[in-house]
This record gives sequence, C-alpha cells and structure tokens, in this order.
Amino acid sequence: MWRISDSNEESIILEKIKRRRQCDNQNEENDENEVSEDRLSDLPDSILLHILSFLNTKHVVRTCILSTRWKHLWKRTPAVTLYTSRFSISKQFPIFVSKILTLRDTSTALHALDIDCGGVIEPPLLKKILNYICSHNTNLQELGISVTGDTDLVMSCVFSCRALTSLKLSLYPRGCYNSTPTLFPKSLNMPALTNLDLTNFTFCGGENGCAQPFLAFSRLNSLVIRSCTVKDGQTLNISSETLVNLAMHNNSPEFDKIELSAPSLCTFTFIGSPYQQICGDGLSSVKQVNIDARHFLTWEKLPMVLLSWLQDLANVKLLTVSSITLQILYLVPDLLEVKLHSLCNLKSLEVELTPLNRRLELPLIKNVMLKKAAAKSRKEVAKLRKAFKAGLKPPPIPDGIVGFLLQNSPSAKVDFTTKYPGTFKIKA
Repeated sequence: MWRISDSNEESIILEKIKRRRQCDNQNEENDENEVSEDRLSDLPDSILLHILSFLNTKHVVRTCILSTRWKHLWKRTPAVTLYTSRFSISKQFPIFVSKILTLRDTSTALHALDIDCGGVIEPPLLKKILNYICSHNTNLQELGISVTGDTDLVMSCVFSCRALTSLKLSLYPRGCYNSTPTLFPKSLNMPALTNLDLTNFTFCGGENGCAQPFLAFSRLNSLVIRSCTVKDGQTLNISSETLVNLAMHNNSPEFDKIELSAPSLCTFTFIGSPYQQICGDGLSSVKQVNIDARHFLTWEKLPMVLLSWLQDLANVKLLTVSSITLQILYLVPDLLEVKLHSLCNLKSLEVELTPLNRRLELPLIKNVMLKKAAAKSRKEVAKLRKAFKAGLKPPPIPDGIVGFLLQNSPSAKVDFTTKYPGTFKIKA
C-alpha cells in the first residue's frame, strides 16, 4: 500500500550511498588523474527520485551533502514521509515539517504523503499541512494522516483528494485522545480508492440499524479497521465485490454483528476481542486467516463466537492463531467432541505462543481446568489445586486442541513460533 520502507531499509540505502562516495573519494586521493566513476549519481533524475521516494524524508534531505549533484534533488521527490518518531527532540518535528513544505519544489507533483504527528499538533501547522495537501490534490494518490487535532478540518481536506488510491487515517479530536471517535462520512467521492485504513472512527447506522460506510468504494481491495464502532445500529455491513484483504484490530464491543459479503475475500486478519458474530458468506472464500484474540471482557460469549468463525472457514488453507486464541476457544463446553464441517482444505497451521496475562487469562484458565477435574473426581480437584500452589502453570496450548483443528486435515503442516523465546522453548 505505502511506498515508505522501514528504518532498516532506509539505513541500507543511505549506507550504500555513503560507501559509494567514500570509495570515489579514496580513488581520487590515490590517483588525481583518474576520474572516479559515480554510477549512482550518473543515473537519470527520474530513477534517483524513485529511489528517494522509498526513504523517510528526514533521510532524503541528508543526501544533499553528498555532492552538488544531490544538493537540490530532495526537493523534487514525489513522496514525502514525516514521522515525529524519527526525531529525538519533539520540538524539532514541527520546525522540520514547516521547512520541508516551504522549500520543496512546488512545481513537482506530489504523489504520496504520509505524516504521523504522534499526538497533538498546533492548529497553524495543521492548517499549513492541509493547505499543502489541497494544493496538490489533483495528483495525490497515497495519503496517510495520523494526528490529534481538528478532525473536521482534516476530513474536509480529504474530501478534495478525489484521485486517491490509498487512504490511511488515524484521527483523534484535540483534547479527547483515545475517545470520541470521528464520524465517518456516509459517502466519499473517491472512485479510484483501492486501499483504506481507518483508526478511531464511528460508522453511522441507517433506519435498519445497519451501517454501510463502504458502498461507494467500488474498487476497494484492502480494508483495515482499527478502534472503530457503530452508532445508531448494531450491524456493520462490509459489502464489496472487489475486496481481497480485510483486517480488524481492537474494535468496539458496542455493536453485535458484522454482515460480510465479499466473494473475492482472500485474507482475513483479526486482532482483539472477538465480540461480533460474522454473518453472510464472506468467510467462505477466504484462503488465509490470522487470529490473535486479546483482552477479553465477556468470556461467556467469546469462545462461541470464535467457534462460529472457524465453522464458516470452508476453504481456508493457511491458519495462524495465537496460543491465547486457542485458550479462549477451549472454553467452549465439550469442545473436543464438536465435529467441524470446515477446515477441510487446511495446508498449514501456525501457532504463535504468547504468555497469559496473570490477572485476566491465567485465573480463568485455572478455573476451567479445575472444573474439568471436578467432572472426574474430588481427588483430581484436590491434586490440581495442590499443583497450582506448588507453581504449576497451565500448558500454553490446551491438550487436544491442535488435533481438534486438524480433524478434517490431518496431514496439514503444524509450526510453533514465538516472540518470547525466554518464556517458551521451541525445538528446532
């Protein structure tokens, strides 16, 4: 979606540039009559500008010291990326942004702008940024804005950018950080939009109690929804003939249902608490699923929701789940006796081991284990309680649950991974 690479890639490119210059300087010192060959600088402007468009603008500006060939080249890059996280002193960021917008060659078309202010931005600077966007809205194709400020002003600017193919918005009203989601407009005239990434928005329901915010995007390919909710309704409708990738992260529990109609959907990613039932045929076409269930509040509901999702995954081939997701699923009464009619085409199952939260998940899992022991005998309960007091911890993956998932695909490959090697030991 976005051209901008991570800091490691930026460092590699910049290091290559520096090494080339050092090599050339060394050659000049060894033989003053030999003309050093700077192949990078000999490339046409169009190629150099394309290379620079993959870097953070802070690093792009630094290339001006390499030689006179590079002195003003940064002013004509078609992509501008400005992240406050790249500045060790926060006060430097607004100064840098202001200078970039002032010194950049205004005759050069701006194709991509990604700006993350990392919190509250002063109104004058926000207006300057938005005015700059509006002045280049004809050619602007990729836009990303993460800011705490006047959200109405931001949305008004976005309305003018009708050539966008990618839009990423993370908006928080000034003085209401992490609350009061921004109202998402019921219609946006962006016929070319293929990628949409939204954080902290409210989708308004209609007379039928169903919010349908994405109907106008006839070419939508990728949709990411983070920390969003529904107002005046209990159903979020996601209907798209072209949608291929859908990701939902930490959305509100204040709506009950996701009505999904996306016959082309291939990848479904979920992070957070699985509050919402998914209805429609949206999951039947999915080939790759990633589920990382977290921070649960209504335990009684979440296991059954997870099970219903799995039962709808008729054609999934790649399934990635966290170990906590499996712990939640295991709370379904008599789960291992349930006969799945899905996951018949599964080729790969990856389980990511994640530590249980000591105050939330751990006590609950222990209680579940005690209940299962009580079904056998009082002696088993007493034995298990004693073991818990002695330091016994629940297994990271409930016994039998991997086999439960593989009951219709016993030959699927199973891998275990973790970001916590100090907590979990995985055999190579």
